[in-house]
Amino acid sequence: MTETSAAPPSSDELWRWSAARLARAITAREISSREAVASCLRRIEQVNPSLNALVDVYGDEALAAADLADRMVAAGQALGPLHGVPVSIKVNTDEAGRATTGGVPAHAEAVAAADSASTAALRRAGAVFVGRSNVPAFSFRWVTDNDLHGRTLNPWDTTRTPGGSSGGAASAVASGMVPVAHANDIGGSIRYPSFACGLTGLRPTAGRLPSSGMEGMDTPMSAALFAVEGPIARCVDDVRLAYAAMQVHDPRDAFYAHGAGAPLSRTPRRVGLLRSVGVADPTPEVDKALDQAAGALRDAGYSVEEVELPLLAEAYRLWYLLAIEEVRLIRPMMNALGGESLRTAMDGVYAVAAEFWGPEPTLAEFINGWARRNTLLVRLSQFMEQYPLLLLPVSAEQAFAQDADLEGVDAARRLAAVQWSQMAVPTLGFPALAVPTGVADGLPVGVQLLGRRFDEAGLLDAGAAIEARTGVLTPIDPR
Repeated sequence: MTETSAAPPSSDELWRWSAARLARAITAREISSREAVASCLRRIEQVNPSLNALVDVYGDEALAAADLADRMVAAGQALGPLHGVPVSIKVNTDEAGRATTGGVPAHAEAVAAADSASTAALRRAGAVFVGRSNVPAFSFRWVTDNDLHGRTLNPWDTTRTPGGSSGGAASAVASGMVPVAHANDIGGSIRYPSFACGLTGLRPTAGRLPSSGMEGMDTPMSAALFAVEGPIARCVDDVRLAYAAMQVHDPRDAFYAHGAGAPLSRTPRRVGLLRSVGVADPTPEVDKALDQAAGALRDAGYSVEEVELPLLAEAYRLWYLLAIEEVRLIRPMMNALGGESLRTAMDGVYAVAAEFWGPEPTLAEFINGWARRNTLLVRLSQFMEQYPLLLLPVSAEQAFAQDADLEGVDAARRLAAVQWSQMAVPTLGFPALAVPTGVADGLPVGVQLLGRRFDEAGLLDAGAAIEARTGVLTPIDPR
């Protein structure tokens, strides 16, 4: 990300700065953390009432934390990579002293006693928490709305979803409330909001960043192996910075792969361009974004070739068995507490799942599904020996209309199809990066990069090559 630094900093404009630039300037005592945090808080006051991206803003506490950060700088203490930088935490994730509501009225007073693994990592990195970002009830939809906190709007177009479940995080970053937001992803919840709001979002390899799992209950296997924590930001540099800051061992994660290194490859700069897997073809706008990204990669020295990879279509369908069957166990509770919109959305999801697996999959099908997942994982690993990077859609179309997922089974089927990669990637646990490429018809559009397991560095390098050509789209004023 190119930023001009010749002019002296204006505290009124610090909310526009990248996290990397803020961190450097705070450490160098060119600006204070208080100035940076105060600037973001003023921006929140300006735009959050209309967008409803942050549902719990704590100005005085954030300023006190910023003052402490500044005293640490003055004392010459060791500083973390995000020292003094304003960050938001997703409201489905524990933050000590704050309610982990998950957008559910019954959980409005569920105050966390301790930080989750990801929250603790960001706090240790020096981040200053300024607020909690909104989610759909139980973080289940691609639309961010719930009966407790209300609806979050997309700053590009209020009639379109900001994505879900990290829609509040994405709306906050895109509109300048924070430069970096914490997020998580089990079925597109980092990548889709990034795509819908014109941002960069990293879904790391499963096990790369620590997760505390589902606090207070036994974590289902699909949540343990499919769900990951990760950052959303406006540029690749900030994603890289936050990702590095979050790589801290935490004993609460049974699957954390501490010290795992990136695989070697004979062809590290070979990219497979995957437009479709036969589930839903990309719209002309998304297809053009793929071409633009491919051109940027070629200009940067990558070799890009069109490929076919039907195993991802199978992984997409498998998600509707492995993840959705485990959710079925808590569906009565979700139906009771999540509100009418969640019930309707879940009806659509289970109708889609039934078309693949029948209304009541058997235990044998479920067990065989896990075995098949292992086969697909190996086959994708083997394929990526030849193509260490894949370029593919985040979604086959741009951000859909608010509540399009509530319009019946046909709508649910269509949305599931256009979002095929949102489910296929978590099923196999490979890292993926959403990168914006431009604007079409007033809405952002972008692409997804898929990398080999534990090769986030290669993924981010390729994302930076695309960004160097296409630029950074945000922050923007709400429209």
